[in-house]
Amino acid sequence: MRIERLAIPEVVLITPPRFGDDRGFFSETWRQDRLEAAGIAARFVQDNHSRSVPAGVVRGLHCQIGAAAQGKLVRVVRGAIWDVAVDIRAGSPSFGQYVAAELTAENWAQLWVPEGFLHGFCTTAPDTEVIYKVTTHYAPDAERGVAWNDPTIALPWPVAPENAVLSGKDAALPGFAACHGWFAYDP
Repeated sequence: MRIERLAIPEVVLITPPRFGDDRGFFSETWRQDRLEAAGIAARFVQDNHSRSVPAGVVRGLHCQIGAAAQGKLVRVVRGAIWDVAVDIRAGSPSFGQYVAAELTAENWAQLWVPEGFLHGFCTTAPDTEVIYKVTTHYAPDAERGVAWNDPTIALPWPVAPENAVLSGKDAALPGFAACHGWFAYDP
């Protein structure tokens, strides 16, 4: 399992090995002992699966706060996404900064997004399916979000704003100022 710390070191790109032959392939996509050895002591309680039909679907930027705050391990099983994590931990040296990675069914990479980060993605291929493990159950009352195209963050999304496909809920999310105080940095 290849582990790569990104520019914000708490966010980690993980690439499990795949062993293939003429029948297909086999891969251990998650292995607790290897993630713990890399400093990721996550206990997953729920798996989520999303399918986006057109390219250009933007989901996010989302998080959950308080006792329901979630860490996420995100992977693509069909298609491709541009996946992003934005640090919203007050007092963090990287507050308001982001890291992004391309996750595809071909590159088999996964992104670990810890608590204290907004998460979102844009599909870059049609019929994309994303599976992600989370560390706490979905709690609607703890769900929060920030507008995907907020100019304070200025994310370089791989879709033009007029071509982005959003849910009504995501289209109505507030600006970046709303997230101040949701999380505190704890070095």
